[in-house]
Amino acid sequence: MSSSPLPEGSPPQVSVVPPSASVAARVASMSRLVPLDWMRGLVMVLMTVDHASGAFNAGKISSDSVASWKVGAALPLDQFLTRWVTHLCAPTFIFLAGAVLALSVERRLAKGEAPGKVDRFIVSRGLFIALLDVVWMSWIFARPGVVLFQVLYAIGAGLVCMAALRRLTTPWLVGLSAALMLGGEALAGLSLLLGGGQPTLPGALLITGGRFPPLVIAYALLPWLSVMMLGWAFGRVLGKKEEAGRGVRPARLLAVAGTLALAGFAVVRGLNGYGNMRLLRDDGSLAHWLHVSKYPPSLSYLLLELGVMALALSGFFVLARRVGEPRWMRPLAVLGQTALFFYVLHVHALHLAAWALGMSRKAGLGATYLSTLLFVVAVYPACVAYGRYKAAHPEGWTRYL
Repeated sequence: MSSSPLPEGSPPQVSVVPPSASVAARVASMSRLVPLDWMRGLVMVLMTVDHASGAFNAGKISSDSVASWKVGAALPLDQFLTRWVTHLCAPTFIFLAGAVLALSVERRLAKGEAPGKVDRFIVSRGLFIALLDVVWMSWIFARPGVVLFQVLYAIGAGLVCMAALRRLTTPWLVGLSAALMLGGEALAGLSLLLGGGQPTLPGALLITGGRFPPLVIAYALLPWLSVMMLGWAFGRVLGKKEEAGRGVRPARLLAVAGTLALAGFAVVRGLNGYGNMRLLRDDGSLAHWLHVSKYPPSLSYLLLELGVMALALSGFFVLARRVGEPRWMRPLAVLGQTALFFYVLHVHALHLAAWALGMSRKAGLGATYLSTLLFVVAVYPACVAYGRYKAAHPEGWTRYL
């Protein structure tokens, strides 16, 4: 995967600080929200590493499910860690999709926009994003005739669901999210049991994923919806405190949550049983501790990646509070503010470049990291230009891309 695409606008433009607020208050508001852009900018770069590896790297490891893993197989640490660091992308994309959506909805409702109009936009954008997987991403990721349901499907379908779920209170959102994460493996087992040991199409779309030619469902909805709901709850807390004009300490909240998540991961992975989607540790090595199931996402995977994300995002909030928006962080902010635009360009460009150079899946990690650097540098001016256009036309077609 992801990543990936997030709801409209960039967080720095979503502040609900009133126009009469002081310059200091506006700066403080900006510094509390720009870390969301930095975080998704960082994972855009990590995502490019993964897809550059898919385009150029002959030794890429993709054994992120029990179905694709052979017990006792080798996990070369360099290849494994190149893949593993990119696991951060999808949970971060989807968590921030929920957070930014919550902030966007608060802004729209505060301006007096009718709830029904807000819902229609959420649903229409969700359907647009999900459709991109079918009509744009499938042909570069898969063989001709194969239709992939990947991270754009999960984000788009999740947005459609949030049009209704946003009416739940924050405790209910957090509780339902936790229930889906904790019960995900039990739900997957029940779904397979009802299907006679094989996934059914509804079960695959919602819980397990699976192959139903020509459909390949890599990202089932419910596990990823749990991440989006958690992100929504975080965005709602952030937005409500901004609106009330009180100081916000998201760094502390994220640091505590991240630490607890990683502690939970240590327990679940250490017990090596339920919560791992049957992708168990072969031994006590670092690689096998980190070798968790992404397809479908296990509890250990979600605890690990959301824990890492929370600590990283906490660090970004601390940085913003202490030094504001330093120029050297501007590239990450730009990539974060143009995430979907970047996403729909990068996979195609990398695969076409590998094909044109005669290096499709024939090179190694050197080509992977070099092509990542070259692509990010090459596409950055286009992202800057698109970001400026989007800022100048906030109610235009760019709301969808």
